[in-house]
Amino acid sequence: MKAIRQGQIQAMLARHEICTVAELVRGLGVSPSTIRRDLADLAARGEVVRERGGARSADSSDADEATPFVEVAEHNRLAKEAIARRAVSMVADGDVVIIDIGTTTRLLARHLRGRAVTVVTTSLTVLDELRPDPATEVILVGGVLRRAYHSLVGVIAEDVLSKLSADLAFLGTSGVNARGQVLDTSLVEVPVKRAMLRAAGRHVLLADHDKFPGAGALEVTGVEGFDAVVTDHQTGQEALEMLADRQVEVVVA
Repeated sequence: MKAIRQGQIQAMLARHEICTVAELVRGLGVSPSTIRRDLADLAARGEVVRERGGARSADSSDADEATPFVEVAEHNRLAKEAIARRAVSMVADGDVVIIDIGTTTRLLARHLRGRAVTVVTTSLTVLDELRPDPATEVILVGGVLRRAYHSLVGVIAEDVLSKLSADLAFLGTSGVNARGQVLDTSLVEVPVKRAMLRAAGRHVLLADHDKFPGAGALEVTGVEGFDAVVTDHQTGQEALEMLADRQVEVVVA
């Protein structure tokens, strides 16, 4: 039984490269402590590499960049879930919706299952959430694969987005500072995010309380470039006032 279960863990990591403990628990139907013991055994044999909050395949060729998604997947999970549930109510049947990479946007995609919408994305985790759903049409934008971020970037992605017309774009962020700059930490993601904004008629930012101010040195756009910001009830008053001063609709989940 143990050997079979550990083989299943390796199979999941081979498919996804990185999995959190929670994802492995859901996939295998066992307890978190069992998963952690199995990961310790597999890591001791050199068959997986432990990461904070989960593990990655030992065969991953992107080891130096393998931690970001795993590290944030379970952080502020309840707030992200509330934001995703609130954001999905903004989508009407028949809409064309652009969904950015990120852990909150992944949850948004999960809540779109069964909806008659078209989803455009550069996120492989969004694809994974919607692939089994026959109701949702998915357009996966091509590009260069960033394994650790489960995303596609580069001029191919930007060019494809420039040819699309969407009703809504849902973007994530690494931070929104006191000056109202929406930030990102990755140089290659910024042009893709800007292309998403240009392709959509309405822009919605999904940002939990830790994103005020969050982190990042690269500006995607000013927060006034968004029609609405969906956040959670723990977001501070100073951040809410900054958004109000810029006449951005604030939706508290």
